[in-house]
Amino acid sequence: MTTILDGVRTITLVACLAAWAAGARAELKPGMVLDRDTWQQAEGLLPPEILKHYENGDYANVIVDWPVGLYVWPPDFKAASEKNAGQFDVNDNGTIIEKGSNKQPPYIMGFPFPIIDPADPKAGTKILWNYFYRVWYLGSLHAETQLNWVAPKNLDRRADVAANFEQYDGIPPDERLPNPDNFSVRVLAATLSPADLNGTAALTWRYRDSDKRDSNWAYVPALRRVRAVSPANRSDGFLGSDMSQDDGQFFDGKPEDFTWVLRGESDQLRFVDPFSLKGEAEQVWQPTGGWRNNWPDLKFVGYMDPTWKGIAWAPIASALAKRSFWVVEGIPKDKYYLYGRIQLYIDKETFQGAWNRKFSWDGELVNTLQVMAFLLRKFTRPDGTVDYNQAQNMAFQCAENVKRNQATVAGIKSNPKADFDYRVKFPASFFDVNSLGRAGK
Repeated sequence: MTTILDGVRTITLVACLAAWAAGARAELKPGMVLDRDTWQQAEGLLPPEILKHYENGDYANVIVDWPVGLYVWPPDFKAASEKNAGQFDVNDNGTIIEKGSNKQPPYIMGFPFPIIDPADPKAGTKILWNYFYRVWYLGSLHAETQLNWVAPKNLDRRADVAANFEQYDGIPPDERLPNPDNFSVRVLAATLSPADLNGTAALTWRYRDSDKRDSNWAYVPALRRVRAVSPANRSDGFLGSDMSQDDGQFFDGKPEDFTWVLRGESDQLRFVDPFSLKGEAEQVWQPTGGWRNNWPDLKFVGYMDPTWKGIAWAPIASALAKRSFWVVEGIPKDKYYLYGRIQLYIDKETFQGAWNRKFSWDGELVNTLQVMAFLLRKFTRPDGTVDYNQAQNMAFQCAENVKRNQATVAGIKSNPKADFDYRVKFPASFFDVNSLGRAGK
């Protein structure tokens, strides 16, 4: 017969176990490894689909400390951000405007909204703009990178792409370009291999004007023609992969094409380059201009290491750091857009993105983009000019198709000596529509 005393003992035992479990989760400390034996300690600290990888033994990563204040801000970016406080707002379209004149400023550097009020109904849009201006400050980029289709146990297919980004806004004043068309950025991606994709190219012009949608063109070698394509196509898988053009480095859709809402704040674990946290990185100034990023020889994705037993796209050299995030959601205004809702986790201190979760129009999770973070480091040109670039030793940008159990991994150099250059200068006609066919040949 169950007695009252037995009931008390049972309740006490349950309470003790609950307290022990809560205590165990609270003991998530730097130096431990999150894996199938410890995954429960990260409950609530990772998106559920990512936590499941640790529970299943698919992922295993060491925990590191990334305290607030470790991130070093470039002096000009920091001063500009402080000066911007209270100067700007966003209009009903989501475009940044000057307070008083209600006009779009011709150029901004630094965070346009260094102070975020969570109660502000426009907070979600302002957070997203801060994310973009941090990215743009790092300047134009040329990268010869892999685009890899990955199955659970192996690399399935690989393409090599030359990706080029020319920035017009947010960059230091001495890097600004003439901008009569009011661009924010132009992007040209040309596929170099394999043979069946070689020559395929895509060009995007993005305008700062809120009422001008992106201009997009594609060149397909089989047709030998340049074709204009809809901006909604930027949500489709690039070259049939699970990664889209609107993924970019984390999210690269036009802010005005969505309605943004701040859903809350959350402490989360995120992937980070552990060497970057130590200030380690090698970059060399090129004679023609720009910083060449040289990486150490690392096996940093699961399929690179034949001894790895987890899932093939796991970030095996990455670390996990606990950070505080804004959780922002966007609903596309174009009903032909592939996804019905996008959820972004954006670091509250650095405004770097961590998790980009995409949902169908029916509300079902479809794709999760997982992105590694880096610190900035000071680099000095031969003439004494100081630049602040990402201290990068590897890359992990993984778009996981959660429905089909497959992923696309990008950002990996095409070869150890491939170009991966920051703050480059492109020829004047490089991003012209007429040059798209030449880039694709």
